[in-house]
Amino acid sequence: MKTITRLIFFLSLAAVPAGVLASGFALTEQNGDGLGNAYAGQAASAQDASTIFFNPAGMTLLPGTQLVLGANAIRPSVKFSGGATINGPGIPVSGGQGGDAGSWALTGNFYYAYRASPDLSLGVGLGSPFGLKTDYSPDWVGRFQAIKSELQTVALNPALAWKVNDQISLGLGISVEWIDAELSNAVSPLAQGSLATVKGSDYGLGFNLGALWQFSPETRLGLAYRSKIHHRLDGTLTVQNFPSIPSGPAQAEITLPDTASLSLFHRLNARWDVLADVTWTGWSSFKTLTVTYANGTLISSTPENWRDTWRCSLGANYHWSDALTLRIGAAYDESPVSDAYRTPRVPDNNRVWVATGLQYRFSPANAVDVGYAHLFVKSTPINNNVYPTTLTGSYSNAVDILSVQYTHNF
Repeated sequence: MKTITRLIFFLSLAAVPAGVLASGFALTEQNGDGLGNAYAGQAASAQDASTIFFNPAGMTLLPGTQLVLGANAIRPSVKFSGGATINGPGIPVSGGQGGDAGSWALTGNFYYAYRASPDLSLGVGLGSPFGLKTDYSPDWVGRFQAIKSELQTVALNPALAWKVNDQISLGLGISVEWIDAELSNAVSPLAQGSLATVKGSDYGLGFNLGALWQFSPETRLGLAYRSKIHHRLDGTLTVQNFPSIPSGPAQAEITLPDTASLSLFHRLNARWDVLADVTWTGWSSFKTLTVTYANGTLISSTPENWRDTWRCSLGANYHWSDALTLRIGAAYDESPVSDAYRTPRVPDNNRVWVATGLQYRFSPANAVDVGYAHLFVKSTPINNNVYPTTLTGSYSNAVDILSVQYTHNF
């Protein structure tokens, strides 16, 4: 029990600035070896037990029993440049630029897969599929729209895979997801030091499905789907230095999106593998961010109007020797946020991934993967009118990710 508690605490650190990772605030960082390929081909590669997340059908390709432990160190940069005015009179809001709203973050992954019979495999995964954190200086010009925005998730994902025949495998998993969120902002330009903070948490259920088609010993195609998970977060609203808005029990609802992936893995020869992937994410389910008191009275409602996105990636592996494999990859990742609805809580935009990595096998039983990626984020304008201010300017975003993974075959 202590080991599981420590794992959950470790994974709960997964709160990273949106706009600099995967689409919206989805976290693609679910293993260490995939990072070196910019996560190309993950629904088809089935390189280790992390396939439980990407495509559970891939467990039928694993040798016996396998354990995977991974850690990701993420250093994003989220910098605003511009100003704000008070709605109506148009008086400029005093304050700074907010500093770097990004900071170091650490996420982790755990997977265990077991071959129960020649045709049946069982497994379990633990990771963080979504995460968000933007944290500005409390006196910045946009403080009436956002100061701190943090969302953390931890998902337990038991799964099974069935080898139908030598070509077809099918997989099914269940996701039990915990979510915790905190939002804060200044309340009124007329009340110095006013601050509203809402916190809440919830558990939700979802599922993931997968199919793997082995065309030949060299080529396989993977298709995977992860369902939406709906959360109703129950918590509290705390208001400081603004007595006309009472503190009290509060709630918010959010539907985390579904995803569908089509992946290809092909071994060109004894040295080279190529991997490709197309992933769709159903972010159009995120229409508004609404917070109410427990009795249903409205506290705030922010239009989001996010759109569905596509992520395309391409990667390659070079088997230098029996022990050493080198990886490269690139990806283009669309943002669900349009210019018209961008907020300082999620200053998201399209981005390009460039990645590299390696795996070293110390023995048939033990291997270590190291991966690195840099994300180039498109210059991001913002013109957001939310009572009582209008925030106008642009963001300069970027991120560096370093992942380490240990794999053990029993």
